[in-house]
Amino acid sequence: MSLLDQLNAFVQVAELGSFTQAADRLGWPKGKVSTTIQALENHLGTRLLHRTTRKVQLTQDGLAFHERCRDLLADVDELQTLFQRSAPELRGRVRVDMSTGAARHMVIPRLPELLQRHPKLEVEISSTDRRVDLVREGFDCVLRVGALVDSGLIARPLGRFRMINCASPSYLTRHGTPQSPEELARHELVHYMPVLGARPDGFDIANPDGSVRTEPMAGRVTVNNAESYQAACLAGLGLIQAPEHGVQALIADGALVEVLPGHRAPSMAVHLLYANRRHLPQRVRAVMDWLAEVMAPHLEAWA
Repeated sequence: MSLLDQLNAFVQVAELGSFTQAADRLGWPKGKVSTTIQALENHLGTRLLHRTTRKVQLTQDGLAFHERCRDLLADVDELQTLFQRSAPELRGRVRVDMSTGAARHMVIPRLPELLQRHPKLEVEISSTDRRVDLVREGFDCVLRVGALVDSGLIARPLGRFRMINCASPSYLTRHGTPQSPEELARHELVHYMPVLGARPDGFDIANPDGSVRTEPMAGRVTVNNAESYQAACLAGLGLIQAPEHGVQALIADGALVEVLPGHRAPSMAVHLLYANRRHLPQRVRAVMDWLAEVMAPHLEAWA
């Protein structure tokens, strides 16, 4: 029996939680499924499944192996249809990481259209403001906002987020509205640091020549994710500098007020990052193209 047959049998047992149901789906005798899984475990040198009289469960090694198997079998299916003239049906899983704001406000609301277009496609979305390790953590691509620091990854530029300075009406009532950068010394900034304990930056201003200057500012509150950053501003804890798309509805409703419109921070670059693979799976390429389409209305063109 081929290794691919063994892997397929393992995936069926893992997802159905039953040797009997896996055998029915594969059209095999139940005993053949059991001996196949045992042979695979012997080959790998680890136990993949906990077997009891009531149920079958994955071990920790089995969980990790199952994730990789699903991706591998999807790649094999795609390879078998590589030279078909008609577009192959996309199937399998795509794992993507992005910020909480992008996931909540832009990507997930439009996700039904992608899944309707590709009924056998599965999408896993990780939304966090920390910088994940794309290769080590098994992501197919990441949507990254800000300066690029990853080495060995391919970057697909999508555009830029325009930035805006804002504060809550309650904060401005207590502290007044700054009319120039020189007045920032008597104001407070909500500091945003992905890693708490690092030295906070100040108030960034884009100069006409494209350079950036940073005005140091006091601030008693530091947060490490975008949702808390916005919430702290709404609570009147200080000024923030945020992508325009995330605060424009709050400004329109009067919950936040733009300040120093002539002294905005530089626009933030937005990229899709993915590993350097010679042949990118079609399901990954399709999801990346869709993400670029979803993000386009929110971005300035790349300068």
